[in-house]
Amino acid sequence: MDRNTIIGIILIGAILIGYSIITKPGREELAERQRIADSIRLANAIETVENEKIETRSSSLDSLHKEEIKLPGSSLHTDYGVFASHVSGNEEFYILENEFIKLMISSKGGRPSYVELKQYNRYDSKPVVLFENDSSSFGLEFFSDGRTIKTNDLFFQISTGSKEQYAANAPVNLVLRLPVGDSSSYIEYDYTLFPDKYLMDFSIRMVGMDIYRTDNVQLTWQIYSPQQEKGRQNEELYTYLNYRFYEGDVEKFKSRSKKEFQEVTETTKINWVAFKQQFFSSVILSENIPFDGGYMFSEKQSVASPYIIRFAAELSLPYDRSANFTMPMHFYFGPNHFQTLRKNGFKLEELVTLGNSIIKWINQFVIIPIFNWLDNFIGNYGIIILLLTIIIKVALFPLTFRSYLSQAKMRVLKPQVDEINQKIPKEKAMERQQATMALYKRVGVSPLGGCLPMLLQFPILFAMFRFFPSSIELRQEKFLWAHDLSTYDSILNLPFNIPMYGDHVSLFTILMTVTTILSMKTNSQATADTQMPGMKTMMYMMPVMFMLILNNFSSGLTYYYFLANIITLGQNYIFKFFIDEDEILKKLNAKKSKTAPAKSKFQQRLEDMAKRKGYKPPK
Repeated sequence: MDRNTIIGIILIGAILIGYSIITKPGREELAERQRIADSIRLANAIETVENEKIETRSSSLDSLHKEEIKLPGSSLHTDYGVFASHVSGNEEFYILENEFIKLMISSKGGRPSYVELKQYNRYDSKPVVLFENDSSSFGLEFFSDGRTIKTNDLFFQISTGSKEQYAANAPVNLVLRLPVGDSSSYIEYDYTLFPDKYLMDFSIRMVGMDIYRTDNVQLTWQIYSPQQEKGRQNEELYTYLNYRFYEGDVEKFKSRSKKEFQEVTETTKINWVAFKQQFFSSVILSENIPFDGGYMFSEKQSVASPYIIRFAAELSLPYDRSANFTMPMHFYFGPNHFQTLRKNGFKLEELVTLGNSIIKWINQFVIIPIFNWLDNFIGNYGIIILLLTIIIKVALFPLTFRSYLSQAKMRVLKPQVDEINQKIPKEKAMERQQATMALYKRVGVSPLGGCLPMLLQFPILFAMFRFFPSSIELRQEKFLWAHDLSTYDSILNLPFNIPMYGDHVSLFTILMTVTTILSMKTNSQATADTQMPGMKTMMYMMPVMFMLILNNFSSGLTYYYFLANIITLGQNYIFKFFIDEDEILKKLNAKKSKTAPAKSKFQQRLEDMAKRKGYKPPK
């Protein structure tokens, strides 16, 4: 590997490092978050009875809120004051359903206790269930007459609706009410599900609660996010908490953090909070009346658990102590599909991981439109990826041709570089380098001419790296031996686990690695004799590292890289028939004969000083 190739690798490494630094939150931002979390954390945040059950539950997942219901006259009734009559009851479930989703609302807590996405299945063919009764908690916590009230412990009564409702052609509505005292005061949950929508309306009404000195109303929601995909490691990378500041930017927890527990306390108004999985999300959002900040956290679960992450949020409601307070909100239970999320507004499309800066721009305005356009005509996603790759390679053709032409110039100059190396001994490495650079300068060839066009293609590669693992269109789509293009294609399951690599063999990853090495070897053959000792093996380090990393990634991604390498090899083969290297050498030699060796500024100054003193330096 010669000096130019080393420079190219260094530049590539610098771009990778720079990209990671750009996308990484700043030190001041992290410090500020930590300071806020340490100083303003609510004393009673998520320390409910339900959470205590969560912390101490066994691997079989004890219920978050499965507490023993006390009989009338017990101390529990006294603790709840005017709410004591609603502590006991029979839990009933009400079903709201449309073509896309099926929800079960529990009378205990009046909360969503089960959400199923009817259009999707898990990797094991079971229905996609975002959360269930024993893996979720949702309700209000507030002070009333000096008591802490938690609606999760209380039984609501149906006010409007029926046991089962299907939204076929018109919206369906369910209203659950929690009467207080003489029933002129109450808390009400209002659910409205629309036909053919993942977004549903939800509102909280607090009527006459001011007479009970109600204060500090918090909405608490937590779920255990179950594993939905075959590749757990890859799913973990794309399962994290997101939230959006009111009419502002979207923030997210670190997806690649090694910390088991992440948390944040925000005092700024918040539009929505999303518990995001790789391909599906559970979101609560308020359009016009934002939440007054809140406390949010996520906690990774063990590999043996059927759950990926535990999500929780405690959001402050802007309760004004009025006699009639209404908080209109929405729930989104659905796929992380870019166009679907964008139609719903509220910047929900930010839940789809597309990268940052120029990477996001390329995905949003180039890759996704082309992909969707091809999807309108072709039903096989393997063919769609092939055509997408061809379109991208055709668009990048001028850069690829320029890179090959620069390599051809370097190739025809190699005999002259070898002559320089023979005349100047190895001990004078600096003199060798200066003579070689002088040759390049005289013939008008840039050593970086082959690297720069390649580097300009890196944003496209990064964009595809972000696009394929996040594209729900590829989920459970088969192509050749790959049963699911959104996860790895295993042709052999290993009886052991290899660090970084995994416990399986991905064929597309192997094909990608082999073609990458062939491509790099083809490009370096012209300068093989000038490689530094020990540097030849370094040429293979990058593709091998990619093989280890991408073995667990989307097979659609490695299939794309494999296709891109094949097309590049084919282009280089065709270029040989259209580029006459003998003619290139003639032009370079003609240019060299017309161009006198350029003197450096330092050398020119020395000669000028010598002339002024009457000294003529030897040639």
